[in-house]
Amino acid sequence: RITPSYVAFTDEERLIGDGAKAQASWNPENTIFDAKRLIGRKYDDPDAQKKMDHWPFSIINEGGQSKYEIQYNGETKKLTPEEISSMVLTKMKEVAETFIGHTVTDAVI
Repeated sequence: RITPSYVAFTDEERLIGDGAKAQASWNPENTIFDAKRLIGRKYDDPDAQKKMDHWPFSIINEGGQSKYEIQYNGETKKLTPEEISSMVLTKMKEVAETFIGHTVTDAVI
């Protein structure tokens, strides 16, 4: 089973994976994908800038670092690509633990 690396934010909840991808068309500015493309890259990196031009969500420059600016629970939040990726990986850990029936303590990424 493949889980899409999407994280979406609404007024009520945070969605990860299929749920996030399913609502991307009506909430594009708060649905983040391709976060791994910005990990380790500065905001002004030419490759990062090319990608930013094609994404529907807002990416801001904060001290040279790229941050996603989203609306969640009625507040504006600024999140790093690493934070978004962490949310996806945490969800994957939960899915794996449910499937195997015990706690996962080690993983290779």
